[in-house]
Amino acid sequence: MAANQTTKPAPRRKSKRERRMKMAIYIMIIAMIVSSITYGLALFVNM
Repeated sequence: MAANQTTKPAPRRKSKRERRMKMAIYIMIIAMIVSSITYGLALFVNM
């Protein structure tokens, strides 16, 4: 009847908790990069 029909599961949506955790991690990484850049600028200005 339907021989070429595959039965693969639907792609699972990420939960709100998973998305919040990922956003928090991204924000922390961006904050670390910005703080290291500003620290480098402060060292450069004080020379």
